[in-house]
Amino acid sequence: MPGYAVAASYGAGIENSQWYLAESVFECSLVHEVPGYGRAVFRHRAGENLAFFLESDAHLMRPGRGSLIVEAPAWRPGVAPRPVGMVKVTDGRRQVSLEPRQAAIVAQSLLEGMQPTVTRASWYDGNPVRVQVSNINFSGQYQQYRSCAANLLPVNIDQVGRSRVTFATGSQKLSQADMNQLDNIVAYIMADTTVERVFVDGHTDDIGSRIDNRALSEGRASVVADYLESRGVDPDLITERSHGDRYPASRSRAENRRTTIRLQREGERPGLQQANGYGSVSAG
Repeated sequence: MPGYAVAASYGAGIENSQWYLAESVFECSLVHEVPGYGRAVFRHRAGENLAFFLESDAHLMRPGRGSLIVEAPAWRPGVAPRPVGMVKVTDGRRQVSLEPRQAAIVAQSLLEGMQPTVTRASWYDGNPVRVQVSNINFSGQYQQYRSCAANLLPVNIDQVGRSRVTFATGSQKLSQADMNQLDNIVAYIMADTTVERVFVDGHTDDIGSRIDNRALSEGRASVVADYLESRGVDPDLITERSHGDRYPASRSRAENRRTTIRLQREGERPGLQQANGYGSVSAG
C-alpha cells in the first residue's frame, strides 16, 4: 500500500489548556502553552499593534511558507475549516509571527470557539507539523487582556528613547505637533521609574555665525527642556546642552535645525559618541 504522510499535531486538550496574562502600562501579553511544541503568544506593546506569534525551542517546522486555517475543535463535528492565508515560518525561536490583520482573525476565531492551526512541513522528514491553538479558557483572559491594552501608554521606549524636534530657520518655537510628541515622551518618563537622565541637546544648521548659532541652539534646547518641566518632568533629570552647528545630522539643513531628546535608563552606559540626529552626544 502507498505510504501516507502522518501529521504531527501539537495542542492543548481540555484538561491542560490555560492562558496566562501579564500586564503593565508598557506591554500586555497573553501566553498559551502548547504541549510538545512551545507557546502561542498575543502581545500588545505600547504604541504598537496587536501581535501574535508561535515560539519553539525545538524548531520543529522547516523554514518556508506554512498555512493558517481556523477549524472547529474535535467536539464540534461538521463545521468546515476556514483558510486564513499563508504564513512565513523562520528558523528562529519565534518561528511564526503574524501581521496585525491575521492576529486579529486568530483572536476573533478563538472567541468564537474555533481553533487556529498553523501547518508546515517538519525539519526532519517533511511530514506535516500542525500547531493548534486552543480556545479553552481563552475568552475570560482575553477580556482582561483587552482592558490592559486600553490602558497602555501611547508610546514605548523604542519610539521615544531617542527623539528629535525640528525647527524652521531661525526659529525656537514649538508647533502643536511638537508639543504632542513631547507629551508622549513625558507620559513615558512619568511611568518608567528607571529613567535616570533626560539629555536635551540643541542644534542648528550652518547658516549664520558660530556665536549666533550657539545662542540659537541654546534657545532650542531650553524651549524643549522648559516644556518637559512644565508637564511634570523633574528638572533634576534633565541635562540641557547646546552645540550650535558643530554636529550636523545630515547634509540637509532642515534636518540639522533640531533639538534631540535621549532617555537614559538605569543600567545603560552613557554614550560617548558624536552628537547625531537621534540624540547621542559626546560626554563633554
